[in-house]
Amino acid sequence: PPWHPGVHLHETVSPALTPRPSAPLQDIRNTVGNIPMEWYQDFPHIGYDLEGKRIYKPIRNKDELDMFLEKMENPDYWRTVQDKMTGADIKLTDEQVDLVHRLQKGQFGDVHFNPYEPAVDFFTHEVMIHPVTNRPADKRSFIPSLIEKEKVSKLVHAIKMGWIKPRKPKDSAPTYYDLWAHEDPNSILGRHKMHVPAPKMKLPGHEESYNPPPEYLLSEEEKLAWEQQEPDERKLNFVPQQYRCLRAVPAYSRFIHERFERCLDLYLCPRQRKMRVNVDPEELIPKLPKPRDLQPFPTTQALVYRGHTSLVRCLSVSPSGQWLASGSDDCTVRFWEVCTARCMKTLPVGGVVKSVAWNPNPAVCLVAIGVEQSVLLVNPCLGDKLLYGATDQVLESYVAPEEERVQPVQWVTATMEEHSKGVRLVVQHSKAVKQVTWHGKGDYFASVVSDNSNMQVLIHQTSKRWSQNPFRKSKGLVQCVLFHPVRPYFFVATQRYVRIYNLLKQELTKKLMTNCKWVSSMAIHPGGDNVICGSYDSKLAWFDLDLSTRPYQMLRHHKRALRSVAFHKHYPLFASGSDDGTVIVCHGMVYNDLLQNPLLVPVKVLKGHALTLDLGVLDVLFHPTQPWVFSSGADGTVRLYT
Repeated sequence: PPWHPGVHLHETVSPALTPRPSAPLQDIRNTVGNIPMEWYQDFPHIGYDLEGKRIYKPIRNKDELDMFLEKMENPDYWRTVQDKMTGADIKLTDEQVDLVHRLQKGQFGDVHFNPYEPAVDFFTHEVMIHPVTNRPADKRSFIPSLIEKEKVSKLVHAIKMGWIKPRKPKDSAPTYYDLWAHEDPNSILGRHKMHVPAPKMKLPGHEESYNPPPEYLLSEEEKLAWEQQEPDERKLNFVPQQYRCLRAVPAYSRFIHERFERCLDLYLCPRQRKMRVNVDPEELIPKLPKPRDLQPFPTTQALVYRGHTSLVRCLSVSPSGQWLASGSDDCTVRFWEVCTARCMKTLPVGGVVKSVAWNPNPAVCLVAIGVEQSVLLVNPCLGDKLLYGATDQVLESYVAPEEERVQPVQWVTATMEEHSKGVRLVVQHSKAVKQVTWHGKGDYFASVVSDNSNMQVLIHQTSKRWSQNPFRKSKGLVQCVLFHPVRPYFFVATQRYVRIYNLLKQELTKKLMTNCKWVSSMAIHPGGDNVICGSYDSKLAWFDLDLSTRPYQMLRHHKRALRSVAFHKHYPLFASGSDDGTVIVCHGMVYNDLLQNPLLVPVKVLKGHALTLDLGVLDVLFHPTQPWVFSSGADGTVRLYT
């Protein structure tokens, strides 16, 4: 025990099965205390004795075979145990073996202990006359409790009011659940919603009988025709035959083949229930407003301007809307009065007129005409005498700079003969001019030249007679260019793309993908946020610049190539002219609310031009103030629709 005079309190004694001190002096005490002995498994010693010296583990070099031989040969093997604290083998004495046996049987460890000694009565078993205590009984031991009564009455009241539900008696019968009890077998969400039964085979008819009626048997010609047919084209996949009785019918040669094909049909055929939605076709068509609600727009041909002898390529109208200029392949430019269709002036220019553009500034009377390799700036001398007189004064007040500047073009003042016709300046280019267009302020104009180099687009300033080439390198074949109506942007349409350049920052802002094979023409909405492009593959693309670089809508109303497109300055209208001889006028409402998409509704197809040389309408143009549209055609006429 710990209070033994030879043992300190911090040490533990070996278990009771260790030899007693009376045994020979082999009593090794391990003083490590009550710790897991696995901590010492990697060390050569197993603890410390009373003097603090290491207790080394006994040398164990016995293998399994040695252990087995010892088990067989050593008569004391059964009573040998290993002491965990010292690692030594200890042979149990007879008393210790006896103790183990008794403990295993559940008896007391001590041999001399008698469990059946007679009991000692501490209290007497005889009833005494006098009580041990003479205290009288409490009153509460025989009177019902008032507190309990109050609690019970509260519970009864709560049960009556339904606030407390008394427990239901438990049903001891086992419950079974039907998993599919709540499923409607007819509902689409039923258990087998995608189950489609296999198609049944066609039942055999008279022709498959072993003794068919004679009209079902094939004649020799029919047999020959049946053999020559492709297997897929045959009505019957066998030849009907006649036998005198059922016993004479031989085995069917194609039986296994047909069974195999049937199996293939069953497991290869994808059987799936298609969910058909009953949609009224009328509901799929977008609800567009009626054209009569979108008036005004041009509906009827009002005037025909006759006089040109060849196809009229281009049109331009004065800012006041009083005069119209038309350029033709008969090498003339004609100036018309819009309201009367009277030809006021004919200007021979000595070449095919590709483009005409009236200066948009109402304080200037000037027309730019693209003829062969030059741009003519013409003062038609129409209308207000003060206006066209002031225009001449502005042009004549030009003072040439002291230093000659290198320019891509030559500015030449008109000769006396040209001046009498109205020509004031000639801008000579190196290649043929395709298009001329003015900036909204009326001082700058741009020209497009038929060339593959970076000199395709040139920008000219009239007041300073100065030209420049804005692009360093070519980005493709330029079809047409336009100035933005309000912002300093420049639109360049090549065959497939429209590039938008910022003239102030001198950088590319956007590149629009037209999804067309060849762009022919372009127009910008007066608000400046929408662009339309016509193409030779008979498509019209509407772009919303705030929305995307791809078309907001593609209109395929024309049957043939589009030659020209135009926006109206004030009304929500745009028009397109095509080689099919028609002008289609559309209502194109652009809303101030950015969340609302533009509304595009075709409202009228205008016919009148006769097809000539497979060409129809070559140019369309809106009147600046009225909802009227001009069109020029290959039949040599200009028509006004109002």
